[in-house]
Amino acid sequence: MTSFARISAAQAAVLIADKNVQIIDIRDRQSYELAHIENAQHIDNNSMQSFLEHSDMDLPLIVYCYHGNSSQPAAAYLSEQGFSRVYSIDGGFEHWAQEHSEKE
Repeated sequence: MTSFARISAAQAAVLIADKNVQIIDIRDRQSYELAHIENAQHIDNNSMQSFLEHSDMDLPLIVYCYHGNSSQPAAAYLSEQGFSRVYSIDGGFEHWAQEHSEKE
């Protein structure tokens, strides 16, 4: 059964620190351009197929949106497409930004 895990921003930071992870931002382009997690790739419906074709399905994949709601069905979809380890950040970018604004 394919699935994904919900993780905190702190848990995501640990995975990201490992550097061997893919990160996708599913918010709108303008929000992504204003601020995003370092090394995150913006993905929307138009770029999803290309992302699927060019990604390493064995690398951990972190998905985030604004508040952690939209990223959950997106994470489930990506897991169904064959990614072996998919994570959705609880609280989304808003939570990430709160935890990391002092550090960055």
